[in-house]
Amino acid sequence: MKDKLKPQPWHVLVACLLASVAFAANAAPLPEVVASGLERPWAVAFLPDGRFLVTERPGRMRVIDGGKVGAPLAGVPAVAAGGQGGLLDVVADSAFARNRTVYFCFSEPATGGLTNSTALASAQLSEDESRLENLKILFSQKPKVASRSHFGCRIVEARDGTLFLTLGDRFSRKEDAQTLDNHHGKVVRIGKDGSVPKDNPFVGKPGALPEIWSYGHRNSQGATLAPDGVLWMTEHGPQGGDEINIPQAGRNYGWPVITYGENYGGGKIGDGITAKEGMEQPLHYWVPSIAASGMVFLTSDRYGAAWKGNLFVGSLKFGYLDRIELKDGKVVAEHKLLDAGGRVRDVRQGPDGLLYVLTDESNGQLIRLLPE
Repeated sequence: MKDKLKPQPWHVLVACLLASVAFAANAAPLPEVVASGLERPWAVAFLPDGRFLVTERPGRMRVIDGGKVGAPLAGVPAVAAGGQGGLLDVVADSAFARNRTVYFCFSEPATGGLTNSTALASAQLSEDESRLENLKILFSQKPKVASRSHFGCRIVEARDGTLFLTLGDRFSRKEDAQTLDNHHGKVVRIGKDGSVPKDNPFVGKPGALPEIWSYGHRNSQGATLAPDGVLWMTEHGPQGGDEINIPQAGRNYGWPVITYGENYGGGKIGDGITAKEGMEQPLHYWVPSIAASGMVFLTSDRYGAAWKGNLFVGSLKFGYLDRIELKDGKVVAEHKLLDAGGRVRDVRQGPDGLLYVLTDESNGQLIRLLPE
């Protein structure tokens, strides 16, 4: 006959409980491949009934249903594919179930194709999900330049229904990020019909483009709403100095005057300073650069209480997902998750409360992260 279990001292039980909580907080999620065979996928949006809408940088948009990758949708406009350019972000309208509207951004070629810029469009997904209909260009970055780099191009729908769009400095025009007569190195805010909100910070200011929300950015390829509805973004530094910023109306985020990075190959940028009066400091920065990409706050409890409210950021350079703990508005810990075997381009929280990741590869994957 087996001995009965002996009662354990209270301090032993508490220690066991704390150990189980610590394991849950630091456990790695289990990756499950939802779909593969995608060519340089850039963004994923969620459709009703568990389907996905994915963009591929060469200029294709596809519906994924049950792991099956659909044919390219008709109606996608021509894109300036090459370098960092192509078909980039996509989001479904908050009322998609009613209006079937999606918003997407892309590198828009000029007539003749010698120059390009970032553009934001809206369209309706057809009932048979074979094409985009009623295409409308809502915004086009000015001026167009001859460049294959720094398009930015993350879209966020704010709670008031306006749209934020991040815009890169186009690499060769970094000084433009400090002036308001262009859209290079800016975050812009527009209405869903392409109109300019009356409360944008530079409306009516001589010499300033009214769409501008914030400026002094380099190249933001990640943006999301925090649980309180505030916009957050990641942006690429040069060699070092990737940043997390919370872009506020009318504020100057310093590029290229202040940076925690340096020129490629070494050497200071500008005066080589990291702070200046009138310019905002990043919430967080990385040296060396991780090539920060998509980002999302986890608002579900699918991975336990310790992960809820954490920020997740993809790394293109190192191919991992960064779980970031925050306290009192500051980064207090980082945890590397998901050795994806490729560049992590996008991360989103799905309607099921789980995290989904895209790998930016020639055989890219859509991956679902399952709780341990």
